[in-house]
Amino acid sequence: MKLHELKGAPGARHRRKRVGRGEASGWGRTAGRGNKGQMSRSGSGYRPTFEGGQMPLIRRLPKRGFNHPSKTVYLPVNVGALNRFEDGAEVTPEALRQAGLACGRADGVKVLGTGELKKKLTVKAHAFSAAARAKIEAAGGRCEVIAGTPS
Repeated sequence: MKLHELKGAPGARHRRKRVGRGEASGWGRTAGRGNKGQMSRSGSGYRPTFEGGQMPLIRRLPKRGFNHPSKTVYLPVNVGALNRFEDGAEVTPEALRQAGLACGRADGVKVLGTGELKKKLTVKAHAFSAAARAKIEAAGGRCEVIAGTPS
């Protein structure tokens, strides 16, 4: 079979219904819209979310909270997870992403204090918790805050 030999299944293709073309066509006068009512008028209809006067779904659902548009969202990385890097390494947000520790979209990376750090690392991140900073410096490492947020 070749491309030019393809045919649609029987009944798959329909001729367009041409309404309002006189009584003899069978679709004249009211053109299949019935006699009166909202849908018989030109330009009529209702919006897709209209539920027939019932309380709309968007108004039935509870509303809670507020999402501030300029809130800074950080990807959390625990101190204990940093042990996978070499001793004396420089840990950047890019290195954390490549290691699979900081996944997803956010404004920056924040290092949190859960776990124990056994290696001396230079950690560069957008934010540090006080516990994380203390544990990194106790292990002989350094914490460097990256100014601004990544693009």
